[in-house]
Amino acid sequence: MKRICIFLITLALIAGMVGCAGQSYALVVTSATGGNVTAPGVGNFTYDKGTVVNLTAEADEGYHFVRWTGNVSNVGNVNATATTITMNGNYSVRANFEAEFMVSAGWSHTVGLRSDGTAVAVGANNLLQCQVGGWVGITQVAAGVGHTVGLKSGGTVVAVGDNRDGECDVGNYTDITRIAAGSHHTVGLKSDGTVVATGYQDYGQCDVGNWTDIVQVAAGYGHTVGVKSDGTVVATGYDGWGQCNVGNWTGIIQVAAGEYHTVGLKTDGTLVAVGLNDHGQLDVGNWTDIVQVAAGCRHTVGVKTDGTVVAVGWNDYGQCNVGGWTNIIQVAAGDFHTVGLKSDGTAVAVGSNDGGQCNVTGWDLN
Repeated sequence: MKRICIFLITLALIAGMVGCAGQSYALVVTSATGGNVTAPGVGNFTYDKGTVVNLTAEADEGYHFVRWTGNVSNVGNVNATATTITMNGNYSVRANFEAEFMVSAGWSHTVGLRSDGTAVAVGANNLLQCQVGGWVGITQVAAGVGHTVGLKSGGTVVAVGDNRDGECDVGNYTDITRIAAGSHHTVGLKSDGTVVATGYQDYGQCDVGNWTDIVQVAAGYGHTVGVKSDGTVVATGYDGWGQCNVGNWTGIIQVAAGEYHTVGLKTDGTLVAVGLNDHGQLDVGNWTDIVQVAAGCRHTVGVKTDGTVVAVGWNDYGQCNVGGWTNIIQVAAGDFHTVGLKSDGTAVAVGSNDGGQCNVTGWDLN
């Protein structure tokens, strides 16, 4: 009996060793609009445990690579187009790209970034928020209620417009890779994943000094939201309607912050949303195939993989009348208007036009 027991234990140990040696994991690779993953490709792959897999992303013309998101703890460099991932578990990663031209919508003004790094703006200019004509070398623009912010190619930031709360005090910002403009505050994401903020602070919306590992930021009326590299989300600021209740979100690749609501885009193209829902701006649970999302005062807008657009929420000014839009690659939501950027660099807009913020018909940003 003793010999039999020893024999059985030995067989079990050998089987366990064989099982460990042959263990494999799944890798799911996806790509956002604007590029492709050339290695290993887009799809579902299986690798032996410990395999180092090459990841290579290539941007289409008119786009640039942003970063890898998803299960990126074992990715060598999330900001590199060519990097590796070590297969020590089941992972899903996504290559993200952005157009070299873009639009942003504020309270009553709209800003466009041309592919040559210059900017254009229309709408209310009572606080000089549209004075962007001399900007050059810009890679991103963001519009707040009465101010406009531009990110320069060297990682510095410029701003014009209302500065009563210090929202334009960005002259000392360096090493910035992303910006966001709230109603009266400005947020900058640094290349090391930390975040800086300036402006109105009564709700704690600028309390981002301890944030780390952030890959994208968004700013609302009185709150600030950040996406971490692992797809989780953090938020700070005014939470009167639960717009900061994002602690249980996972698999998020982009967030948008409205006046009193927050929307998250998941890796599978679906959405989650929290906050005020008085006009149905949170009713996005049945949306699918979304590649980018924007949040206005009380409306939410999404771009689908086929270039069409969906919107829900307050529509008193027609800001949700986007059903006929096609070939859209990005949307921006102001307080009472919505702007869409087409793949050819032209723009469309609907909603309130009291300050001329929808006068984008003649734009050619590409």
